[in-house]
Amino acid sequence: MGLLDNLKARLEPAKGKVSDLAQQHGDKIDRGLDKMARTVDERTKGKYSDRIQTGTSKAKGAMDRLAHKDDKGREGDGDTPGGAPGGPPPAGPPPAS
Repeated sequence: MGLLDNLKARLEPAKGKVSDLAQQHGDKIDRGLDKMARTVDERTKGKYSDRIQTGTSKAKGAMDRLAHKDDKGREGDGDTPGGAPGGPPPAGPPPAS
């Protein structure tokens, strides 16, 4: 397991930096995800709206987990299975008009 341990040790500083950036720019990332979802939905003429909405929600959830890794119940401390955040899932992109 020396290779995996070495890889984890090298990636740890990057994980902290990504988390800090997610905390600082979370609102911009959310807006970018929504804009991307609207654009893809328009270009596919709504054919994959449900899949786009699901993917956007999952991306926002993952981003939220990165941004709030120090919150209680968020890092797999036993409060929630696998460290997943509690509560309702984030809202998807607004419907295309």
